[in-house]
Amino acid sequence: MDNGESSYRRFLDGDENAFGELLDMYSENLIFFINRYVGNVAIAQELSEDVFVELLIHKRRFNFKTSLKTYIFTIAHNKAVDYLRRCSKKPECAYEYIECESDRKNLEDEFLKKERERELHRAINTLNDDYKTVLHLIYFEDMSYAQAGKVMKKNRKQIENLVYRAKQALKKEIEKEAKLP
Repeated sequence: MDNGESSYRRFLDGDENAFGELLDMYSENLIFFINRYVGNVAIAQELSEDVFVELLIHKRRFNFKTSLKTYIFTIAHNKAVDYLRRCSKKPECAYEYIECESDRKNLEDEFLKKERERELHRAINTLNDDYKTVLHLIYFEDMSYAQAGKVMKKNRKQIENLVYRAKQALKKEIEKEAKLP
C-alpha cells in the first residue's frame, strides 16, 4: 500500500482529481487526530484544511523519502501545536469557535461504533498527551514506530518506551473504569 503516494505523484504531474483522492483518504483521520490536541471539532476541521493547503502551496516539499502519511500527520501535529501555542498567548483564541457536543459525538460515532471501542476511547483520553498521540499514531493510523517517531520528533527507543508506558497506563485506566459501579 502506498498511503496515497501514487495519488500525490499524479497530482504533481497535473492530475487535479488525484488531490481529491488524498482528501478522501486522510481528511477524516486528520480531523480525529487534530481533535485530540485541540478538543474542538470545528478547529480541528479548519486545521486539517490548513494541512491540505500546505500540500497545495508547497507541492515539492515532500521528497518521497518517508511515507506521505507520515508527512501529512507531521504537518497536522505541527499545525495543532502551533494553534495551541497561539492560544496560550491569546486566551480569547480558544473561544473563537463554539463546539457543539453533537459534532464531537458524530465524529466519535464514525470511528468508534462498538461499545468496547467507546470505552477504550474514553480511557485513552484520560492519558497524557504523549501517550494519547503515540497510541493514536501506532494503533489508529497504523504507523510504524519510525514513522510515529518522525511525527513526534522522537527516536525509535523513545517511541518504544512511550508505547509501553502508554499501554500500561491505559490498562490501569481500563481496570479502574471496570471497578466503577
